[in-house]
Amino acid sequence: MEIAIFFSLFFLIVASFMALIRVIKGPTAPDRIVAIDILGFILVNVCAMLTVITREDFYMSVALAWALLSFIGSIALAKKLEGKEFDE
Repeated sequence: MEIAIFFSLFFLIVASFMALIRVIKGPTAPDRIVAIDILGFILVNVCAMLTVITREDFYMSVALAWALLSFIGSIALAKKLEGKEFDE
C-alpha cells in the first residue's frame, strides 16, 4: 500500500513540474490560468495523500481551504479575462 502512495506522490510531483512549465511558457493567459488551476488541484491531491500517510486531519483542512480558494480565484480570473467587472 505504501509503495502505491509513494508512486502516486511521484507522479503528482511530475505533473506539477509539467504544469509549471505550462505556466511559464503558456502562449496565452487562459493557458496559464488553467495550469495554475491544475497546480491547485495537484496540491489538494498531495494534501490528501499526506493525510493518508500521516493520519493527521490538518492536511485535509488545508486541502479543503485550498480547493475553495482555487475555485474562487478561477472564477475571478475568468471574469477578468472576459472583460466584466466583479459585480456583474
